[in-house]
Amino acid sequence: MLAAAVAAAPLAAPAALAGDRTAPSATQAAPAASAIPRLASGKPDFSGIWETLSEADYDLEPHAGRRDAPPGPGVVQGGTIPYLPEALARKQDNFAKRSKDDPRLKCWVLGVPRGVYYPAPFQIFQRDADLTLVHQFGNQVRTIPTDGSQHPAGADQDLWLGDSRGHWEGDTLVVDVNDFNEETWLDRAGDFHSDQLHVVEKWRFVDKDTLSYSATLEDPKVFSKPWTVDVLLHRRRDRDFQLIEDYCYTLEYEGFYPHKEGK
Repeated sequence: MLAAAVAAAPLAAPAALAGDRTAPSATQAAPAASAIPRLASGKPDFSGIWETLSEADYDLEPHAGRRDAPPGPGVVQGGTIPYLPEALARKQDNFAKRSKDDPRLKCWVLGVPRGVYYPAPFQIFQRDADLTLVHQFGNQVRTIPTDGSQHPAGADQDLWLGDSRGHWEGDTLVVDVNDFNEETWLDRAGDFHSDQLHVVEKWRFVDKDTLSYSATLEDPKVFSKPWTVDVLLHRRRDRDFQLIEDYCYTLEYEGFYPHKEGK
């Protein structure tokens, strides 16, 4: 009876989530300064392998369970994404065609911020001048300079991962990302953006093995106002854990290059 009462389409935000919603990550008190790993320079050291436990990639908004996604409370502050009317119609069309049109299924680069809350591990390598994020899915690699350099003036390169520039506000890494193309989605439910997307990320420690990650998105072609997602990222501490190459675009050729027996 319960299954019959749940629609396959995304749910509207429940009453408890209809107003401004404070994500669990935002309610965590800042850890003691001595309790988090640091570089020799004194800046927080995010080096390590991280992964979300959230259902964000299935659908950023609150949603019931469906055949292709578990239920989830949503990670959008306020509950819903503020689409412009025409953009909302496109999102609904994307949702209807998600089983074949999601760029993830084509093994394309996931983009920003989706790559961070996609349910697969990624590794951060950090130096004083930059951080490099290496994602298991599709070998997506992104470098975030923290050396004070600025976005290239008038570049307009339409990048898959945008152009990232980071700076520190106390122990919080703030990253400004622009110059995107419009080829990536924000989740499996068809949420999308245009080439006018602008993202501001905030990364900080909740404790030595947990990061709070937020991303504020604005896009005048798609959204009526800026909006924010919040997720927690957890350090992978499994014994001998490491990233494993996931070049899923090679799977269609597997029959031509079979694995050797016993390998």
